Amino acid sequence: MQRRELLVDGQVQVDVLVDGIGPAIVVLPSSQRDSLDFDDVAGRTAAAGFSVLRPQPRGMANSKGPMQGLTLDALAQDVALVIERLGGGRAIVAGHAFGHFVARVAALNHPALVRGVAVLAGAARTFPPGLTAALDVAADASRPRDERLSALQRAFFAPGNDASVWLDGWHPALRETYRAAAVTPPKTAWWPVSHAPILDLQGACDPWRPAATRLELQEVLGAKVTVQLLEQASHAMLPEQPAAVAAALTAWARTLPT
Repeated sequence: MQRRELLVDGQVQVDVLVDGIGPAIVVLPSSQRDSLDFDDVAGRTAAAGFSVLRPQPRGMANSKGPMQGLTLDALAQDVALVIERLGGGRAIVAGHAFGHFVARVAALNHPALVRGVAVLAGAARTFPPGLTAALDVAADASRPRDERLSALQRAFFAPGNDASVWLDGWHPALRETYRAAAVTPPKTAWWPVSHAPILDLQGACDPWRPAATRLELQEVLGAKVTVQLLEQASHAMLPEQPAAVAAALTAWARTLPT
């Protein structure tokens, strides 16, 4: 069962897809992409007995709010609004790639609302060179298809996985707005701190998370962090391995106190 809710709070309007009934999991998409990327994962997670809340990022679908000077704190406040209005005041927040920036800041700023954070394909603390440029090529619909596919394969998809599924669904007009938001507050303010347990779910083939960085979050935050590796998955693990992502997320969620 799916429904759509439109939450309004002053100048902010958050368009939320709601799948299923049960303990709440808020899911947040990757850079320049929207929450429809979670279609398959959300359906599987809802079928496992959870309520999956999919807020669309500001500027996408019917989500609106001040965009000038957008920050991670403002995006985290949007997440808090969703948890308060639709999540019973307590939820897990799962962020895919850039979405985990927002999830981590939401947990830091609103600890009473967030009972756990799932980092899905989180990049290394320092991005490997060349990948941001590949992202820009992949998201640019004016580029030749073959060039975009090459960038998608390099930066997002494991060998043998179909990168063409991500040719559509980009919002490149919002690139600079969200890129500025990603560094405000700076990573030093939130990356090494957590009030909540964390699932660090990594793609085994993800160039954004080289093997040498597998344990970097756990080394800083210790037992709060559970590291899990998905085979045959890269940075775009949602379309690559939706069943495995949903299974890992729901299994970990069931280990957390309510």
